[in-house]
Amino acid sequence: MHTQARSLSPRRLGDAPHRLMFFIGAANLLLAMVWWAAWLGALRWPVAEMHQPLTYAGWLHAFVMQYQMLPSFFFGFLLTTFPKWMGQPEFERWRYAPVGVGLFGGQIATLLGAIGWDAGLVVGLFMTMAGWLAGLATLGPLLWREQGTTWHARSCFAALCLGFLGLVAWLAHVLGASPFWAFVSIKVGSFGLLLPVYVTVAHRMFPFFAANVVPGYRAWRPMWLLAALWPLCLGHLVLELFHLYGLLWLVDVPLLALTGYMLWRWWPRGHKPGLLTVLFIGLAWLPLTFALYTGQSISYLLTGVYWLGRGPAHALFVGFFGSVLVAMVTRVTQGHSGQGLFMPKVASFAFVAIQVVALMRVAAEVLPDTPAWQAAAALGWLVAFLPWVARIGRIYLSPRADGRPG
Repeated sequence: MHTQARSLSPRRLGDAPHRLMFFIGAANLLLAMVWWAAWLGALRWPVAEMHQPLTYAGWLHAFVMQYQMLPSFFFGFLLTTFPKWMGQPEFERWRYAPVGVGLFGGQIATLLGAIGWDAGLVVGLFMTMAGWLAGLATLGPLLWREQGTTWHARSCFAALCLGFLGLVAWLAHVLGASPFWAFVSIKVGSFGLLLPVYVTVAHRMFPFFAANVVPGYRAWRPMWLLAALWPLCLGHLVLELFHLYGLLWLVDVPLLALTGYMLWRWWPRGHKPGLLTVLFIGLAWLPLTFALYTGQSISYLLTGVYWLGRGPAHALFVGFFGSVLVAMVTRVTQGHSGQGLFMPKVASFAFVAIQVVALMRVAAEVLPDTPAWQAAAALGWLVAFLPWVARIGRIYLSPRADGRPG
């Protein structure tokens, strides 16, 4: 045990992009929700007063989760997989380290701004933008150096470029422009950045994973599916930007049909290991999300009542993004650390717990004492993720179990 403890070293974070970026994402995941849980708790039970940041705290929470926490993970994934997808050399440490420094330092400064250091909101944003640009400058050249056309890489890169535009919109708001620009940033983060990246990676990887372990499974990955999902996501984005909630069903019904069909075609019918099962359970939140969005839109059209409030959004954020985060990061971590492709107990706990948290957060919109349920869901997020983060954080600081480099 003493020898194992001595083998832990921060230097190992530089051994591979996923080590550095996943470690940063895991730390960001807990830090962001500690602040948000404390803020929600103080709002509902005002025993201790929380600092009210210059930017509305709910918007700041959305910004941190969409542009700092989750991107730490998928930059780590893309910096690892882009070279593999396009048959090019792996990135050297000096290429990906600035991405991690920018996103981690950016979130730390932003959260310091949330609790009292007002300048931190601007400092953190500029650090985040610098890290983001470093990521684009690292990934982008691979697209025009490749001999063929890797559409999954181009799709992810397009989403990252839209994400940078979302950062620019947030910058405009922070520097004094209309709150509308904060709204633009948040919506771009949801439907221009996160959802396209998640769906693109799922389209590329989920059938591939299943075909590797389920006998007789045929990978179904038509490019028309990705081509159809992009304009529908952007259509949802535009309708939300103009507050046309009564018309969202025009794109959400097709999104419900496409994601439901995608789930049905991809779901492995044979025996499957737990590490694969959780990927598809997480994916099941996607058609559920668009079913909720569709119901909300039609209800608003017919009655003028904004049924379920932020419920559909949190089915997407906590249910889909949160579940797939646990599933994908666990799989990548297990595979790239030589641990073996199985679902560890803490990962199973995190996955099951995040299902409960997602249901709790969606239901909070209609339950009595909504603020109390929102605070409970935030605390539940921390309970779900703390053991999992402790385990994967230790892995990133340790040598590979099989003795191989990386």
